[in-house]
Amino acid sequence: MIVGAGNGIWRRAVLMVVLTATYDTVWAIDVKISMEDAQKALEAGRAPMEKANTPDEVKKVLQQASLGTRVGADPEKDACGASAVLRTKRYRLEAFGRQEASESKKRKSDIRMPDEFIKKVVDMPNMEVEVQLCGDDEYFAEDASIELQQGSKRIKAIPPVGKAERGRKNEGTGPAYRSRFTALFAYESFDPNAASVFVINLQDGKEIRINADFSKVK
Repeated sequence: MIVGAGNGIWRRAVLMVVLTATYDTVWAIDVKISMEDAQKALEAGRAPMEKANTPDEVKKVLQQASLGTRVGADPEKDACGASAVLRTKRYRLEAFGRQEASESKKRKSDIRMPDEFIKKVVDMPNMEVEVQLCGDDEYFAEDASIELQQGSKRIKAIPPVGKAERGRKNEGTGPAYRSRFTALFAYESFDPNAASVFVINLQDGKEIRINADFSKVK
């Protein structure tokens, strides 16, 4: 059941998605998703969150959520390795499923995303990429540029690239700061099944490359 307040929640959430951006054994980025598959994605996100009853369990669900669409270094093993989370359509829908579960628990009533908002996610034209990396000063990622390489093809991000956040102090060894920024790539501009490389160029001339096999991303 969706109440008026629930609709407000989804309007704000979907607006954020639109402005910013398988159940088979073989994965690939799905550019086209049916409403039926969208409902399955919502359920895939909702089910584990419904079972999470402690803060630690919720944290584990959220950490697990990004594994299927993260490329590059594993932050659990390499806290300062360059990586990127690909916020695909399925990623977005599963995130809404987790939000459905959280809101349902708070309100003690089933909260579901309206079909009109699901369709907005299904029809979104761009994939958002959140890049995470480390450097030696607070502003090392400022004015970073990014492109996607697939063989001889060079694909530019949709301008403007998101402003990099001010570097946060990094704990442990390695570069002193970590930062992140987002960029959008039009689905129609790249092969959603191809082995790819995200190439990031920093203002100091340093180039960072993140390998991404899209055939393994859901």
